[in-house]
Amino acid sequence: MSVTYQPKKRKRAKTHGFLVRSKTHGGRRVLQARRRKGRAKIAVKTVNK
Repeated sequence: MSVTYQPKKRKRAKTHGFLVRSKTHGGRRVLQARRRKGRAKIAVKTVNK
């Protein structure tokens, strides 16, 4: 078996980041739901690279 998870900060931010979530209607609903629930982190922080 190979180790399948090879984390990359940029890829993570581009897929699940705050800016990506904010762009779509569904993404904004995700943020809204996470805020309502009181999540400490509502989205992955955007990486400056």
